[in-house]
Amino acid sequence: MALALLLAGCATTQAEPPRKAHRDFLVLDTHLDTPIHFGRPGWSFAGHHDPATDLVQVDLERMDSGALDGGFFAIYTEQGPLTAKGYADALAFARKRSDLIDSTLAALPARIDFATTAADARRADRAGLRIAFKSMENSYPLGEDLSLLEDFYDRGVRLAGPVHGANNQFADSSGDTPKWNGLSPLGRQWVKEMNRLGMVIDASHASDATFDQMLELSTTPLLLSHSSGRAAFDHPRNLDDGRIRKLAAKGGAICVSTIFLSTMNLGPERAKMFGEYEHIADLSPEQQADLARRWRALDKTAPMWAADFERYMTMVLHVIEVAGVDHVCFGADWDGGGGLPGIADISALPKVTERLRAAGYSDADLAKMWGGNILRVVEAAERGAAR
Repeated sequence: MALALLLAGCATTQAEPPRKAHRDFLVLDTHLDTPIHFGRPGWSFAGHHDPATDLVQVDLERMDSGALDGGFFAIYTEQGPLTAKGYADALAFARKRSDLIDSTLAALPARIDFATTAADARRADRAGLRIAFKSMENSYPLGEDLSLLEDFYDRGVRLAGPVHGANNQFADSSGDTPKWNGLSPLGRQWVKEMNRLGMVIDASHASDATFDQMLELSTTPLLLSHSSGRAAFDHPRNLDDGRIRKLAAKGGAICVSTIFLSTMNLGPERAKMFGEYEHIADLSPEQQADLARRWRALDKTAPMWAADFERYMTMVLHVIEVAGVDHVCFGADWDGGGGLPGIADISALPKVTERLRAAGYSDADLAKMWGGNILRVVEAAERGAAR
């Protein structure tokens, strides 16, 4: 009897604590293009949106169902000419988009709160609120005036990338023929100003040479807000294993995306739809619904990506193996071209946790990858500015 009691006691002490559910983690995404929808007449971020008639992938209803606690809402500015007028037009657009993010989310104070620091994010999470950071995709709107970076800092932006799909005044893009062979002289000053202000540098869309130079010059860790691993698909937008290791060695993190796991099937019909989508706020509700209908129909006959949830998770697990759990996060490019069969919007996020659990990752690992690593990089930028 004594032996039986002793064995029972050992079994009790060795029993593992219950594992956390997906919604128990602080879940963040580093690149939400959802502000493209904020200007749609009569559209509500808090409302219900049927995927058959609405292309949005992130709203408060789905944030609840997918347990996405928040992330970085992007001020995306399309690349234009490197001229005084081009810069002025882009600046006006970026400021307007920033204001639109503010007004849309400020109207929902009981549901979501703004964050400019890691402490803000944790405080909002404890209060049961969703979290809204702001980011800047493409620094093109700054023109050649780096003092404007502080203007966007004052507007709440805490993550920014120098470049998008084409070379600009700051750097070479992964999607263009090299002009500067990395950063321009102004781009090198941009890195210093980002560090001074305490803003996180986003290396997604940067060319390999631009990435290498930012990694060398920055005094704080880099983040890739929405990039895949090149081992999954050899594309310039993706990061190779060697650079992933260098990123991790300097404390940075790669937030894995659902895009460019295959060739992008951007035929004339899809390209036309993307043009309409980027200006969806200018369409009538009927035109918006028609765009969604045509988009879904094309998905069935000519999918944009030849990839699915399984291929995505294979890539995620590879990136974790290369970088380590301290240097991986998530940024699927929702509402900007991301999403795949099986992970079509943020309501599918719990499936990612399930698969990571099956691969043997612990609560501590998941807490880092879903939000902890992002906040660590944000805090590193904050400390850098304080220094």
